[in-house]
Amino acid sequence: MAAVRDPIVHAEFNTFSTNSKLNWLRAAVLGANDGIVSISSVIVGVAAASSSRTFILTAGVAAMVAGALSMAVGEYVSVSSQRDTEKALLIKEQMELDTVPDEELEELIQIYEKKGLSRATAEIVGKELTARDAFAAHVDAELNINPDDLANPFHAAYASGIAFCCGAIIPVVAVIFASASLRLTITFISVIIALIITGMLSAYVGGAKKTRATLRVVIGGIMAMIITFGIGKLFGIAGI
Repeated sequence: MAAVRDPIVHAEFNTFSTNSKLNWLRAAVLGANDGIVSISSVIVGVAAASSSRTFILTAGVAAMVAGALSMAVGEYVSVSSQRDTEKALLIKEQMELDTVPDEELEELIQIYEKKGLSRATAEIVGKELTARDAFAAHVDAELNINPDDLANPFHAAYASGIAFCCGAIIPVVAVIFASASLRLTITFISVIIALIITGMLSAYVGGAKKTRATLRVVIGGIMAMIITFGIGKLFGIAGI
C-alpha cells in the first residue's frame, strides 16, 4: 500500500470527517431532546398523581439514569455493528485489490464514468488515483468510508448518555427548586424553552427551516406532557 495519498482523496476524507462531526452533533441534539421529553413526561405524569417532591424526584432521577443507560447501551451496540461491517468491507476491498487489481481498476473507472466523466478522463483519474493509493481511492469511491475515521462505539455510547442526561436534568432541576404550587407550570415553561433551543439546533445541523423544525419538536413535547399528565391524573383520582 502506497504511503502517499492523493490530495483529492484527502479532500473527500475531510468531507467525511466534517459529515461525521455533523452526525455526532445531530445525535447529541436528538439525545438531549429525548431526555427532555421523556423525563419531563415522567415527572409531569407522576406530579399529576402525587404532590410528594421526594416521590416525583425519585421517579425523575430513576427514569433519567435508566434512559441514559439504555441510550448508551443501544448506541454502543449499534455503532459496534456498524464498525464491524465497515472493517469487514475494508478487508474485503484490500483482498480484491491484492487478487484482482485489473478488475478493481476497471470498476473504479466505471464509477467515475457514472459520475459523468468521459471514458478517457475516467481512465486517467482511475489510474492516477490507483498509482498513488489504490486502497484509499477504492474505499472512497466504492464504500464511502474513511478507514482512519471509523465510528467509535465507546464515544457514541457516552456521548449519547451524556446528551440524554443534559436534556433530562432540566425538568429534574425544575422539580427541585419549584414550589408545589408552581411545579408543573415551571416544568412546562422550562421544557418548552429547552425544546425551542434543541429544535433550532436540530434545524441548524439538518439544514431545515428553523420555525417548522422547532414547532414540531415543541408540539411533540407538549403533547407528550399533556398525555402523561392526563394518565397521572386518572391514576391519582382512581387511587391506583
